Amino acid sequence: MTQPRAMTGRTVLVTGGTGGIGKATAAGLAALGARVAITGRDRRRAEEAAADILAAGGPEVEVFVADMSSQAEVRRLAADVLEALPGLDVLVNNVGGFWNTRHGTVDGLERTFALNHLAPFLLTHLLLDRLTENAPARVVTVSSGAQAMGRIDFADLQGERSWSGQRAYNQSKLANVLFTYELARRREGSGVTANVLHPGVVRTAFGAEDPGRLQQWFVPFARPFMKTPEEGAATSIHLASAPGLEHVSGQYFANSRPKRSSSRSYDSAVAARLWDVSCELTGIAAGASPRKDET
Repeated sequence: MTQPRAMTGRTVLVTGGTGGIGKATAAGLAALGARVAITGRDRRRAEEAAADILAAGGPEVEVFVADMSSQAEVRRLAADVLEALPGLDVLVNNVGGFWNTRHGTVDGLERTFALNHLAPFLLTHLLLDRLTENAPARVVTVSSGAQAMGRIDFADLQGERSWSGQRAYNQSKLANVLFTYELARRREGSGVTANVLHPGVVRTAFGAEDPGRLQQWFVPFARPFMKTPEEGAATSIHLASAPGLEHVSGQYFANSRPKRSSSRSYDSAVAARLWDVSCELTGIAAGASPRKDET
């Protein structure tokens, strides 16, 4: 008799699932038996990725098309997901990017902060009720080791006064960690866990659209020593599927093991302030998911 696979009967949404770590994450979870859904900006590329993922042995792959730098498209994506997926057990916030020069979004926001932080913040909020209905459920967010160099500059979150592509990226990745820890605090006891991870330095096309000096000069030499997308996806897959993590929340992982993140990431006052600012920038009600000490 065939034994059920670890994720049989579970539904997972992976954002940015058309290539790199996201596609490898979706394929790995499909191979464990999950019904997988992916998002991508380009329908043709997303459908090609879905075909590849289905070939990994998963029962079903759903495709959603959205440019997640646009909040209207994040909201439409959430509505489409809620209509198409009556059950949602795991949300993997994988989408992200790096731009060396400053780019604006249709919402008048800086793209790095909008895509890397505000998009997962908004999507998670819009899907939280569905995740809670399916508890135990998990929110897994992909950060980076760059979070250790980040700081949240509330006076210039959008990089309007002073710009550095690397500084903006570092800030957004720290924001991922602060968001995760704050979400874990606010959803304690709900059956929805929230964890965040560093995938390692992975051999992908990351940053190729608008590369900085690091991508132009260092990456070609370092590429042979980088992780493959499959190796980079291992921690995301672990956090989404490991039975022993069902009640683990508010943790930072690297190489599938818990690890301390930067000292700034444990500042709960900064996390709470970032939460409030993010609510304002995304139009989420200020009282959404209040802290226990606020109820």
